[in-house]
Amino acid sequence: MTKKQPTNSTLDRRGFLGASGKLVLSGTAIALMGGLNSACAGKSANNNHIEQDVRILNTAIAAEHEAVAAYQLGAESGLLSVGVLKVAIKFQGHHKEHIDALAGTVRKLGGQAVDAKSNYNFPVKQLKKESDVLMFAADLERGAVSAYAGAIPVFDNSDLAKAAASILADEAMHWAILRQALGLDPVPGAFFS
Repeated sequence: MTKKQPTNSTLDRRGFLGASGKLVLSGTAIALMGGLNSACAGKSANNNHIEQDVRILNTAIAAEHEAVAAYQLGAESGLLSVGVLKVAIKFQGHHKEHIDALAGTVRKLGGQAVDAKSNYNFPVKQLKKESDVLMFAADLERGAVSAYAGAIPVFDNSDLAKAAASILADEAMHWAILRQALGLDPVPGAFFS
């Protein structure tokens, strides 16, 4: 069975992690992302499929780098109360853990992980109060949920799909927490759209 090739929208940052974000990887996800023993060593995987998986992973890494930078912007803005700042730094740490796990997987697959950009085009002038920063972060996290959901069926390697699902769950928790902090319904529907 041939996997469908990702479209440009699947691989671009907005398409992959839409407007992006994350919690801690589960032990299972770390094992899947870090080990990949059964998936990579035991299979004679097609190079095109591996290259496709590496491209998807690198798109996720780029989005995770963007999320780290966004949380740094929020932390340095001076707009966050002590409690919110603590959560922002914790979420940023989750994104850093995602980068480490994803980059390690790219290396195990024979690829090179992408680096963070030196500059991101964030809406700095629109961030005037804490709720603006929270909404910005929530939008990034919502985009991440959507992007990981879109990437899961595109992975050729089922272990990578499982690990992406674990990260997706983390992104969804971040989004829900940020929505609740904004006074919005943390889970606005039975299905994500």
